[in-house]
Amino acid sequence: MSTNDYETGRLNLPFVGHTTFAKSTPVTDWNAIAADFAVLGVPYDMGCQYRSGARFGPRSIRASSTLFSFGHNGAYDYESDTLYLQKDKVKIIDIGDVDMIHTDSDRCLANTTAAVRKILNSGAIPIILGGDHAITAANVAAFSDEAPIHVIQFDAHLDFVDERHGVRYGHGNCMRRVSEMPHVTGITQMGIRNVSSSNQADHDDAKAAGSTIFSVRQLRRLSIDELMAQIPAGVRYYLTIDIDGFDPSIAPGTGTPSHGGFMYYEVLEIIEQLAQRGHIVGVDLCEVAPAYDANEITSILAAQLLMNTIGYIAHYREKS
Repeated sequence: MSTNDYETGRLNLPFVGHTTFAKSTPVTDWNAIAADFAVLGVPYDMGCQYRSGARFGPRSIRASSTLFSFGHNGAYDYESDTLYLQKDKVKIIDIGDVDMIHTDSDRCLANTTAAVRKILNSGAIPIILGGDHAITAANVAAFSDEAPIHVIQFDAHLDFVDERHGVRYGHGNCMRRVSEMPHVTGITQMGIRNVSSSNQADHDDAKAAGSTIFSVRQLRRLSIDELMAQIPAGVRYYLTIDIDGFDPSIAPGTGTPSHGGFMYYEVLEIIEQLAQRGHIVGVDLCEVAPAYDANEITSILAAQLLMNTIGYIAHYREKS
């Protein structure tokens, strides 16, 4: 963007215009997706066991993301001296939301899988805004016709419950369901802590299924190189980020907050390393519940993390 364009074009402040993710171009024809990244909302929270409200997460994340869309061709990072997300190099679109059928969880999750497959078939990378964490099993199911993936989870909770009272697809079951998928080669679970939704048997089952589990305090004892040495290199990663993986001091707007969580840069550094170590082929961010989010700090955190993640994926993909 030339100085003249910047001075004479639309100022387009964050509070002006349509509220798509980072004010990206809206695309409503899912048979005409042509982009590097396609943002999809899944406003679903029928999997919650405690406080609901994550169905409004996609709207709040989109609104907060407009803060990071203002004025410039790209996002300059001073610390790395790198210009990310140049508009002539990286195309992001927003394809709206999966249709939700109230009280019909099976159809909602099936609709989610179908929508993610539309993105994958187009060649774009899906960036999925939840919704509660139950949607992750539906998201990962969409990769069944793709090359295998290793799933990286940031979360306070293991989410490895098998079945309770017939419930198999709640937000506490998602990683168990993911582990059963043949196209998933392994899972790395980070941030697990405190009194969790999973009992000791679930942790034993997760380890037996091949999961590598780290608490926040365990990770803080490791250097980033020591951590990366325990994650497969050169593979395809799917990232699932439950916002309650962060400490509630910076992410209060969620249904099941848990103290002792990650700080922003801890997660960001891991994601940047993963973008260099392999290929991030899909991302979801779940459990933002704006009803509990004073001053929008949780949705701003979610939007900023996703913007940086997209920037890292695009930057290191171009360098490879």
